Amino acid sequence: MTRPESDLQHLVHELGERLPPQVLRGRIGLEKETLRVQAAGSIAQTPHPAALGSALTHPYITTDYSESLLELVTPPFDDVRETLGFLQDLQAFAAARLGEELLWATSMPCVINGEESIPVAQYGHSNAGRMKTVYRVGLGHRYGRLMQVIAGVHFNYSPQPSLWPVLAELQGESDTRAYRDRRMMGMVRNLLRFGWMVPYLFGASPAVCNSFVDERGARLEDFDDDSSYLPFATSLRMGDIGYTNRKEADTGIKANYDSLDDYVESLRCAITTESSEWARLGVKVNGEYRQLNANILQIENEYYSTVRPKQPLERFEKPTDALESRGVAYVELRSVDVNAQHPLGVDESQLRFLETLCLAALLLPSAPLSATAIADIDANLLEVAHRGREPGLMLRCERGGVPLPALAREILALMRPVAAVLDQGLPGDPYRRSLSEQWGKVEQPALTPSARMLEDMMAREEGFYRYARRLSEQHRETFRSNCPLPREAELVELAQHSLTEQAAMEASDRYDFDSFLQRYFDGSLVGISGARTFIR
Repeated sequence: MTRPESDLQHLVHELGERLPPQVLRGRIGLEKETLRVQAAGSIAQTPHPAALGSALTHPYITTDYSESLLELVTPPFDDVRETLGFLQDLQAFAAARLGEELLWATSMPCVINGEESIPVAQYGHSNAGRMKTVYRVGLGHRYGRLMQVIAGVHFNYSPQPSLWPVLAELQGESDTRAYRDRRMMGMVRNLLRFGWMVPYLFGASPAVCNSFVDERGARLEDFDDDSSYLPFATSLRMGDIGYTNRKEADTGIKANYDSLDDYVESLRCAITTESSEWARLGVKVNGEYRQLNANILQIENEYYSTVRPKQPLERFEKPTDALESRGVAYVELRSVDVNAQHPLGVDESQLRFLETLCLAALLLPSAPLSATAIADIDANLLEVAHRGREPGLMLRCERGGVPLPALAREILALMRPVAAVLDQGLPGDPYRRSLSEQWGKVEQPALTPSARMLEDMMAREEGFYRYARRLSEQHRETFRSNCPLPREAELVELAQHSLTEQAAMEASDRYDFDSFLQRYFDGSLVGISGARTFIR
């Protein structure tokens, strides 16, 4: 047994002796993105449906970059089954109110008729709503709109509050906010180190519609006349054509995860330092905003990372201010693809594995990330996204090149004692069963979602569009057959209340938009009535 494995096993045993298992199980929330698609197969051009409420003020149903990219947000729950049940109700509620439109079942988008066919999200006429739209307009100018209609699932994890005093005592520490922040940032660094495991095990985007492909990134192969793919890809979403921080080399920004203070400072530097490249775009041209500002990042959330430390925001509060003021409340894992083979895009076994991974990452030692380690993290993520199932694939670590299966087995072995303690009191050992399921994917890459997707496409002689369309239609019927919902009345009431709340915001703005932006960035808006989750 290796030293990290034995140390972790000892710590987990001590925690299991002192705490009931429900304290070791975290609080889990999800944010799932999904495109609204027209009956003809292209991105919906209709406004966000009023029956779903206001995308600005609804706590659970909003939009991301595009007006057509729904984002379904669950609150955190103590059991992943409750989280999935809430997501099920949100998706069924939305599906029943879209008429002939579909909720697209895959991470990669449907037919795109050029970037102009991607409508930017609209949040109404309030200053808060206008700021959210201008930010997205800026993203389109900076990076193009294509990247902004890729969908994913964000896994939000927070330890139970009663874990901290016992964990601190076992490690000879005091249970202070500084201690918790140190541990949470260590968890972030470990999740970055282990992050390539997520696209390998759960990547579900090895193919894409040719209407999405341009000259960027990896050279794809023809699947058929309408689709492209890479034969060993796991997640093109996480590759060169999807979500990456490829602009970092030009802008010179890289988040510093060594401590919370370093992280906050690195992002603050980016949101306050002008970029000559973005300055050439112009900020306000002929009276219309092209972007919020010409800085390296318009706001903190523009920095794409697979893992983010988070703190819920007060009204009009900046994310860096919230972190500095109240510390890290939870960690957001952003690298999960939407699995088209499941109506929800994720399943219970997957969430239990991710919860186990997060707790292991929290409990393991976590040294600062050197420049070499950061380069290894980025290289491994890209390699696995493009070639994760390729026989003989080598990944980088401090020991040099290691075969992917060998490195995966080491991480899974570290997770064994964590899964065992999480299983206490639960019938069927769901955490260990999930761990065994993922181990099977390491031994047999054909069991991964990406391999199963390509196998299904080939067996049915379906290109990407036909494959995704068929499953989208199947899932629509599944959701519509589940109505009425247990939360139907609650969601109807929330939708109406959110519309009323947006109208009240639009009627009560006290500043012109230029002054509003200035006050937002200098922090003088905090505490003023506004959208409950302003930056998302």
